[in-house]
Amino acid sequence: MVREAAEAIEKRDYLLITAGAGMGVDSGLPDFRGKEGFWRAYPIAKKLGLSFAELANPIWFHQDPQLAWAFYGHRLKLYRETTPHRGFFQLLQIARRKRDFFVFTSNVDGQFQKAGFGEEKIYEVHGSIHYLQCTEPCCQEIWSADGVEIEIDEESFRAREPLPRCRYCGRLARPNILMFSDWQWVEKRAEIQRDYFGSFLNRAAGNLTIIEFGAGTAVPTVRLTGEEIARSFGATLIRVNPREPEGAPISLAMGAREAIEKIGEILGVEGEERR
Repeated sequence: MVREAAEAIEKRDYLLITAGAGMGVDSGLPDFRGKEGFWRAYPIAKKLGLSFAELANPIWFHQDPQLAWAFYGHRLKLYRETTPHRGFFQLLQIARRKRDFFVFTSNVDGQFQKAGFGEEKIYEVHGSIHYLQCTEPCCQEIWSADGVEIEIDEESFRAREPLPRCRYCGRLARPNILMFSDWQWVEKRAEIQRDYFGSFLNRAAGNLTIIEFGAGTAVPTVRLTGEEIARSFGATLIRVNPREPEGAPISLAMGAREAIEKIGEILGVEGEERR
């Protein structure tokens, strides 16, 4: 199957990379798989009896902003400090051999950008933790989270004041991430990315291979999008998933890094990790 995947990538001029949380597991990032997996990463959530979907909800920025910012502040620090695994860099070299490529991801961690993928080549469908917005929101503006440091009381898992504030109205700020039951997300940046993505798909129609990494069925945004694009644009879908590989013409039951390295070996692309 690995050789079939490599041949499918080689024979088409355009490559779409789709990625869920499993893409970053080999970098040491948690994928919050199931309630128990999430609770291992965030014991406070277990103590409060909250699942990922319940804690990743904008209501906490209004009801308990110290808890909300402890959760997102911890993730912001984690993502900043994490180096993308070697597969990211190897995948970029594979993609650059094509006429064009694009990344569609539900991940908010910014790992693709850190590995060298250009901003104009990425659609972060759920937003990015590296940008902030107003909690209201008072306007449709977003801004970089660079320089924002959240100090967290480790014992209580609560963020200490001062918390990030909207630069336009002074109210509490939040990450520019689409959360669960979220009607306040500012889509301005995502809309620009979506336009780039649409233009790419129009150019790639009939000449496209999709390779999907770590996209499960619990939050199926990436999985369903890839399947729909494959049907609509006549694309070949490669699914890389160690636990749920079924449902695609080419399925690889392995992690992202292992799959990329094996495909890269067949294609003669070694990749080079940068730090």
